[in-house]
Amino acid sequence: MDASQRKYMSEVELSTVMSAVQVYRDRLYDISWFMRLLNEYIARLANKEDDCTGRFWEGRFKSQALLDEAALLACMAYVDLNPVRARIAMQPIDALFTSARRRIVASKKSQTPKSLMPFVGTTQAKKKHGLPFKLRDYLHLLQETCNRIKMSWENRHNYHNVSILKRAGINQCFWFDWVNKIETAFSTRVSLDIARTRLASR
Repeated sequence: MDASQRKYMSEVELSTVMSAVQVYRDRLYDISWFMRLLNEYIARLANKEDDCTGRFWEGRFKSQALLDEAALLACMAYVDLNPVRARIAMQPIDALFTSARRRIVASKKSQTPKSLMPFVGTTQAKKKHGLPFKLRDYLHLLQETCNRIKMSWENRHNYHNVSILKRAGINQCFWFDWVNKIETAFSTRVSLDIARTRLASR
């Protein structure tokens, strides 16, 4: 609304408009509002496709702050290995619609997906904007964690040395429990210190 429109409005009308403007401004950065609208939109499409009714997601979403590199690493691996835990895929490369698969496919062509944040090696790297790990280390960790998930199906408990865990200060045995419980073990914040405390008490 520009100044030319305001002069034709009464104080009550102007006050009503400004109140509405504030509501919309608040919604622009309200993640709960966004998720509610997204859920409704997807639910309508899915229900029409499946000829059913109901919510698309079973429960409310959770927003968790990742407070350190270890938390970032655990969250990335957790999301990338969701299809493996669900037994939809047996390897990270087979997990469709994951960033890991896109990175693996691109790396075979010596490329980096443009829509994904790049791995820059360390936080001291010249190109500071990116993930503070090496891609090959992350893919190695992902594969080892994938192997461990499949071993757990057979009650086997082997785990190989992974250098990226040492850099993040994470014990190898502790890592597997953490990455598989990141959604349920934390409420709003995730960090290595919190993980040690929470998971130790379970």
